[in-house]
Amino acid sequence: MRDLKRIFNKMYYFENQILKSLASILLSTQCLIEQSGRKFKIVKNKIMNKLFLGVALVAGTLVFAQEVTPAQISQMPLNKKEPVRFGIKGGGNASQFSEQQLNSKNQKLGFNAGVFVNIPLSQKFALQPEVLYNQIGAKSVILDNEVTTGFTTVRTKQEFTTTLNYISVPVMLQMKPADNFYLEAGPEVSYFLDGKNKGQQTVTTSILDTTTSQTQSNSEDINKDDIKKFNLGLAIGLGYYFTPNLGINARYINSLTHIADNSGAMNEMQKNINTHRVFQLGLNYKF
Repeated sequence: MRDLKRIFNKMYYFENQILKSLASILLSTQCLIEQSGRKFKIVKNKIMNKLFLGVALVAGTLVFAQEVTPAQISQMPLNKKEPVRFGIKGGGNASQFSEQQLNSKNQKLGFNAGVFVNIPLSQKFALQPEVLYNQIGAKSVILDNEVTTGFTTVRTKQEFTTTLNYISVPVMLQMKPADNFYLEAGPEVSYFLDGKNKGQQTVTTSILDTTTSQTQSNSEDINKDDIKKFNLGLAIGLGYYFTPNLGINARYINSLTHIADNSGAMNEMQKNINTHRVFQLGLNYKF
């Protein structure tokens, strides 16, 4: 009996030790869980705080963008048409009559000068009316002969030049395919002012190394009744501006009406059907 009792006492002792150990383990586990919970809450609070801070920053950025963007857009340079600008222009003319052969011998050199106003219609198109003093006409080489006899060479040259002065009003529609560069086309109406015919003969004599020249010339005013008062033509050209003010322009004008007043002609054979052919090259300056 004593042995049995001793065994039960030992079993009871071991049972109490096991229960105490389990209780201790449970208590430690509960502490760990509570500490982990507190840490989780701290981490969770930090994450939530950062999340709220990020949302606030994004919202503030959107509000700032909505407030600032319109002002910035209004201050940005827009691709709008240029203002109306006035200017002056001038250059040289090389002209001849339509019934002449196209070559340098028939080119009458003159000039043009005047004012213009450039009226932009859009970013790519503009209208440019001009008022120009225009000196045009033609030149003809009637005779150009050279004869050599022994040591003497005689060259005889006879020229006839017609000069016609007009006030021309071209109205050009300009198109800009690229910055500073433009193409243009439009009608040109000219009013005849006056003119002159000039004949000149030059005789050049060369004997060995000695050369002498003799020139004779005469001129007469053109009867205004023989020339049409108004001349209508078409012009095409192109140009380029080196700076916002200074540019170069090249233009070709082909008149559509006869130069001469053929009202007194009895038949088609008596009509003078010559028209103007004019090449222009000059400079423009915008104010």
